[in-house]
Amino acid sequence: MEPTSHSSGNPTGNPESVVVSAGAVKRIKELLVEPEHVGRVLRVAVDGGGCSGFAYEFSFDDGAKADDIIIEKDGITLVVDKTSLGFLSGSEIDYLEEMVGAAFKVHNPNAVSSCGCGNSFSVG
Repeated sequence: MEPTSHSSGNPTGNPESVVVSAGAVKRIKELLVEPEHVGRVLRVAVDGGGCSGFAYEFSFDDGAKADDIIIEKDGITLVVDKTSLGFLSGSEIDYLEEMVGAAFKVHNPNAVSSCGCGNSFSVG
């Protein structure tokens, strides 16, 4: 089974769409030029755990797996497995720089609550 490609530059109203902000694209490009990340893709996943039931995970991977959805925007590639995509449907992946630190942030309309750290959430 081949990975499915999906462009997030212009959301199509598809319930599986995941939008990647300009800030996230900029930061991903910065990370991908570091020697340990060259030629890799950013994997976004949802895993059970965290203080609210589910947690977002960001990691680098060598490429897409058979059950992945490929999200491309402005020269960067993210991969999301189909199970995680169900939790991320309609979300925006952003990168925020604030006085307390900088991090990727998921604006997820499916989350009914989240913890203070912003990395953990629950669904209804």
